[in-house]
Amino acid sequence: MITQLRGHHLLCLLGFQGMGYSPEFAANMARIHARLRAHPETGVEIVTGADSLCACFPKDQVNHCGESPVSERDARVLERLGLAPGARLPWRDIWKRLQESVEPADIDAWCLSCPWRPYGVCAAGVARMKIDARLSAPETRPFQSRGGDAAHSRD
Repeated sequence: MITQLRGHHLLCLLGFQGMGYSPEFAANMARIHARLRAHPETGVEIVTGADSLCACFPKDQVNHCGESPVSERDARVLERLGLAPGARLPWRDIWKRLQESVEPADIDAWCLSCPWRPYGVCAAGVARMKIDARLSAPETRPFQSRGGDAAHSRD
């Protein structure tokens, strides 16, 4: 099974801690996160626009997938990793590129407009990645939305 991911979602997965735009979005992200963690040989296709994580974005919220800041964030991440849309490779190869190429400070530079950045989970995920050989398990914490209520995950 191929998992489609856009550039900046490669970073979101590093810091995933159970937050989401809705319970369904967070559950989908948790499934993908768990699959990549348990099976690093999982194939990933790099895409532009909506991906496997976006598939469960709530229909009652404004979808930001096509907005310029999000697309620019994708492009910056992919450029750093030496990847382009259409590339297909196992998650373990993406992980290696992330470990070698991304620093915690990159999150603040690339993700300035991201509503999840203030939580610090992505920068913390990058820091953990630098010392751990695999995708870290999410901490156990109640589901939260961007507003801090029990409801949402990242773009």
